[in-house]
Amino acid sequence: MEEKDMPQNDSFMNGNGANIDMNINSDDNIPGTSHLNDPMTNGDDEENADNETQKLKAELQEQKDKYLRLFAEFDNAKRRTAKERLELMQTAGKEIIVSLLDALDDSERAEKQLQTTDDVQQIKEGLSIVFNKLRNILQSKGLKSMESIGQDFDVEKHDAITEIPAPNPALVGKVVDEVTKGYYLNDKIIRHAKVIVGK
Repeated sequence: MEEKDMPQNDSFMNGNGANIDMNINSDDNIPGTSHLNDPMTNGDDEENADNETQKLKAELQEQKDKYLRLFAEFDNAKRRTAKERLELMQTAGKEIIVSLLDALDDSERAEKQLQTTDDVQQIKEGLSIVFNKLRNILQSKGLKSMESIGQDFDVEKHDAITEIPAPNPALVGKVVDEVTKGYYLNDKIIRHAKVIVGK
């Protein structure tokens, strides 16, 4: 039998001088019934694997806690924002209404004056005071009236009610009359002017 056909067995002599064959391999790639592995190294590998597993579990738990805290904070912020928005909608007009109460008081006084006097001049003066106060309050809040008469018709600002023959050629395509005044609030159009256009 050639050497290459020999089984991969090692022979050892026991204490009596007899040979003992053992099927032991030190190389994992060579077939055999057992391998020469250091039991100390095996234990260290298992311990390292356990330590790594514990470390990964701890990191996973930490990330999970962070996620839960972040989700709770987001949920609280969403609820708080919804509550603030609701409160804002309920009280949005409060400031302007409070500022208009003085004009309302003057209107009630003017109404009483209309019922108790026939002096037309006094009535005119009272109504003029109420109107000026109302206009000044609204202007202080950013309201500004739109000047339309004599201006070029602009679909961005004007709603044409009708067209009429222009009184003179210079008013063709321009606003001849204003049915309802347009308004800006802080330079943003909040109501288009309803106008009559010359043709």
